[in-house]
Amino acid sequence: MTQTARTPAPSSASAPAGRRALLAWLVADAMALTGTRLAAVALPWLALTTTGSPTAAGLVAFAELTPLVVAKVLSGPLIDRLGARRVAVACDAASVLPVLAIPALHHLDALALPTLLALVAVVGLLRGPADAARDSLVPALAEATGQPLERITGLSSTIERTSSLVGAAVAAGLVALVGAADALVVNAAGFALAALVLGVGLRTVGHGSTDTDDVSYLLRLRAGWRFLRGEPVVLALTVMIACTNLLDVAFTAVLLPVWAVETGAGVGAVGLLLAVMSGTSVVGSLVAAAWAARMPRFTVYVVAFLVCGLPRFLVLAWSQDLTLPVVVMAVAGLASGFLNPVVGAVFFERIPTPLVGRVSAMSTAVAWALMPLGGLVGSGLLAVLDVGAALTSAGVLYLVITLAPLVDRRFRAMGRPAGEVS
Repeated sequence: MTQTARTPAPSSASAPAGRRALLAWLVADAMALTGTRLAAVALPWLALTTTGSPTAAGLVAFAELTPLVVAKVLSGPLIDRLGARRVAVACDAASVLPVLAIPALHHLDALALPTLLALVAVVGLLRGPADAARDSLVPALAEATGQPLERITGLSSTIERTSSLVGAAVAAGLVALVGAADALVVNAAGFALAALVLGVGLRTVGHGSTDTDDVSYLLRLRAGWRFLRGEPVVLALTVMIACTNLLDVAFTAVLLPVWAVETGAGVGAVGLLLAVMSGTSVVGSLVAAAWAARMPRFTVYVVAFLVCGLPRFLVLAWSQDLTLPVVVMAVAGLASGFLNPVVGAVFFERIPTPLVGRVSAMSTAVAWALMPLGGLVGSGLLAVLDVGAALTSAGVLYLVITLAPLVDRRFRAMGRPAGEVS
């Protein structure tokens, strides 16, 4: 039987104040995510075109994601103690300078690959806590607005997908117009605007501590890990998503750009395909926000992953033009839009309020733990295979991973209350 996520009782915050806070959170998330999605296209392209090496593109992804994952793990106790809003504002604001340093050094002919990797690492170190803190605001916003968790996570996913669409489209245009380095100015502006909107718009939500226990930082961190390790549904979802994220990074950061170079499609094709997938995923997220609370979570999860996984790898392996890839990426995006609302609702439904910052940050960090290796996996495949064979191999592995819920019984408890895993 499908479990509908609990609808929180409205807090002391007025309904209009709750709606304003929700709007501010969504706008801030959109600003930050649009910039980072633009950078996800511009940075690998900058490394690839300035060095001519797919390995350099893979190293850029590795340099950002490794400190990002570590920072997410370590930031959880601070988010619970200091308040999610404070952490998000501080880290978004601090990200502006290292991002702007990349185009500045590029124009000074001082942007060697090690320098680029160091700056990208600093951005990742700040982005991890910022993303985790914004995500941790979901339960507080659900309480302030009196909305089901699926509604809030669905709106969040819609913003994420829309930001991916806009970021990819803007990236393709800006990289072609002003170059990959100068396009990153938009990324810096996104971080600055996110900090401003979040700081002003969420004064009554997420500013205080949810953890008042007088224990050490390490004990707080251990409590989050102990809960994550002992919650079978959250743990199973986290591990599976970690594996698919690895291949998603290999696809986006290396395999897709190299396919675009080798087929002559160019950076415009990269932006187009990512924008198409993001665009249709917005539709999927909106549908999920409206109806996911009444849909069977397990079925939605499995079908969505099967549709958005293997097909996009195979269509590029077999295609030399854009017609069929555009269609397949559109269908894949529509399916993927259902994933985050369902997964987010399951997570926040099961995590106790005092542990929200720690467990959500830690589960996200674990889910992202393999992502730094994604670029290296993609470049490693290309070192021994041509681009078509590399795409096919990665796609088949993606299929194997997405079949895991059919044999692991923990996944079937997604729609049941916590404590009813059988």
